[in-house]
Amino acid sequence: MATVFWDEKGLLLSTITGQNYANTITTLREAIKEKRRGKLSADVLLLHDNAPMHMSAKSQAAIRQCVFQQLHHPTYSLDLVPSDYFLFRVMNKFLRDKRFSSDEEVKEAVTTWFEEQSKDVFFSKGI
Repeated sequence: MATVFWDEKGLLLSTITGQNYANTITTLREAIKEKRRGKLSADVLLLHDNAPMHMSAKSQAAIRQCVFQQLHHPTYSLDLVPSDYFLFRVMNKFLRDKRFSSDEEVKEAVTTWFEEQSKDVFFSKGI
């Protein structure tokens, strides 16, 4: 499973494992503190669907503890979220015809790809 958190300035955090979503939310809060100083004083909005890992009691408790607000997007909705029609579509072109021998290789390739994107154009275009 791939989890990607990003805003108009670039990548905040990504994971390509099935880590506990509650731990990911806490890690996201720390990434925002480190990479977007002052942004935690404003509302942080999470856009995600009602998949079981997003709606578990532990995940919901972590979201409340981090004081994040949720924008709900129905599972399997015909409306696509920005990551579906922008970020993942472009990333899919990059990954097409590539072969990886481990999850770590995939994570390294995707992280490098994110770092190579223009912070001023690419991410703000997707938002």
